[in-house]
Parts: sequence; C-alpha cells; structure tokens
Amino acid sequence: MVVLNFWSNALTIQIHRMKFPLSENDSRKLRAGDQVVIDGEIIVTAGLPTHQRLIRCLDGLETLPFDLHGQTLFHLGSYCQAKVNSEGNKHLEVVYINPTTSTRFNDVMPRLISELQLHAVGGKGGLDARSVQAMREIGSVYLSFLGGGATLHTQSIQEVLQVGWSDMLMHYRLMRLRVMGLGPVTVAIDAHGNSTYHDARTNAQARMDQIMTFLDGARDQTPIN
Repeated sequence: MVVLNFWSNALTIQIHRMKFPLSENDSRKLRAGDQVVIDGEIIVTAGLPTHQRLIRCLDGLETLPFDLHGQTLFHLGSYCQAKVNSEGNKHLEVVYINPTTSTRFNDVMPRLISELQLHAVGGKGGLDARSVQAMREIGSVYLSFLGGGATLHTQSIQEVLQVGWSDMLMHYRLMRLRVMGLGPVTVAIDAHGNSTYHDARTNAQARMDQIMTFLDGARDQTPIN
C-alpha cells in the first residue's frame, strides 16, 4: 500500500495504491474522503436482474458462476467484443466500463455484502443505511467512481479473466477483470460508518437558509426580457 499525503488548508487527503480484492484489515484502514488507486482483480456488473440472481444463489436456488466470497463487486456497466490475436486465439476485449447508480440495488446489497464478505463495493450514488451497517459489521468500504470517466476507467483493464452468466445482456453479466491503476476512486463510505454522502446532506441542510437567501437575491437581480 502506497500512501501519499497532500496538505491544503489543513486538510489531509490520503491516496492509497492497494491490491484488490481488499482484506478486511486493509478495508478498515481507509477513511471516508481517502482516495484509492486499484491494482488486481475486481468483479463488475450493472444489472438489477444480476443482483436478484445472486440472491437466488444465496438462497440455494442457483449456483454462482465463480466464487465471489471475499471479492470486490463494483456497479460498473461494461461492453465487450470478441477479438482474435496474432496466434489465432479468441479473447474478449473490453470496449468500456462506466459506473452505474448503486442505490438501485439498496434492497439486495446488505445481504450480498454480509454473506459474500465483500470488503469493497462501489459505483456512484452510494448505498443506504442498511448497507452501511453491513459494511461496518464485516469491514467493507464503498468506493465512488467518476461518472462519465469511461475512458479513464477502461484504460486500466489488463485482462478479462472470467465471464459469468453469458445468457444475460452484456452489461448485466458478471465479469472478473484484472486492472492496473484503476482510479483514483473516493472512499465515500468507510468501514466505520462514516459517509461523505451523509456529511454533504448534513452540511447542505445546515446552510439551507443561507442558500435560499442567496438564490432569492440572485433571482431578484436577474433581468426579465
């Protein structure tokens, strides 16, 4: 793990370069607001039907396509195409990965985090209090990806290791990828229950009167054509 410190107005931002999947111990070292550069293996999917299918696996109604226990699950949509290398062997090339909104999966993520022991999850938009509690219990972080950063995210992909449930639409499939230098992504929720989303809402609510007064003043000064 590499940690870089930057000081600006007495605020310390830590950037960690870490091997994935994360251990519980490494997850608990991170704090909300830290940034992480990812090397190693991740699993991605963007589909609600995929998450519901994962729940069926936990219920014993279906078999996981590969072992997800202790892994990293990111809400990243993807598209791949088949390629043939110089030796005539076929392989999958990822055209893009891009984050999707994690709140769509609020109802299933607490159970997936707990039962699969996912020490890192992520996407964009965060997760609700039920997931935050599950993350505290098992030692897990939520990593926030740059929305619209598909080019930067995709450039980090080294190899497609496995594809699960090829009967589903491309961006719904489970894909296990090897990445190098993915990020930086932001620790938006840490394993201690701290959340940058909660902090932002609290700060906005505390300043609401000031914000509304400013907006009223700006509107009064806007000329009417």
